[in-house]
Amino acid sequence: MVSEAEYRQAVEAGQEYAKATPGVVAAGYDATTGRVTVELTNGARFEFPARKIQGLQDATDAQLAKVERMGRYALCWEELNADILVPELMAGIFGTRAFMASQAGRVTSPAKAAASRRNGTKGGRPRKAA
Repeated sequence: MVSEAEYRQAVEAGQEYAKATPGVVAAGYDATTGRVTVELTNGARFEFPARKIQGLQDATDAQLAKVERMGRYALCWEELNADILVPELMAGIFGTRAFMASQAGRVTSPAKAAASRRNGTKGGRPRKAA
C-alpha cells in the first residue's frame, strides 16, 4: 500500500516531469502535403507524413483530418483505431517493430523465399576467403 506522503511525492514528481517535458498542444492534418503538424507546449512544431504511420496507410484525407490529442503525449484517430505516441514519432518510430521491419523490407515474403531458392540452385553466396 502507498502512503499519503509517497503519493504526494509521486504527484509532485509527475508535475515536475510535465513542466520539463514538452507535451502536445494541438495537431492538424494538411491534405495538400499529406502531413500531420504537431505543436508542442514549448513552442516547437514538427510534421510527419501521415500515411507512413501504422494504421493510417489507407486512410482518406477526411479521416486523417480527424486527428485528436490524446492526453499529453499521444495522437489518436478514433475512427481508424490508430494511436501513436509523440515521443516515438519524434524518434522516427511509426509503428510496431514488425510494422517498421516490413517498411524497411526486412520481412520475409513468398517472393523473397523464391528468390533465395533460385540463388541456392546457382550455388548460393560465395564463401568468404579466410
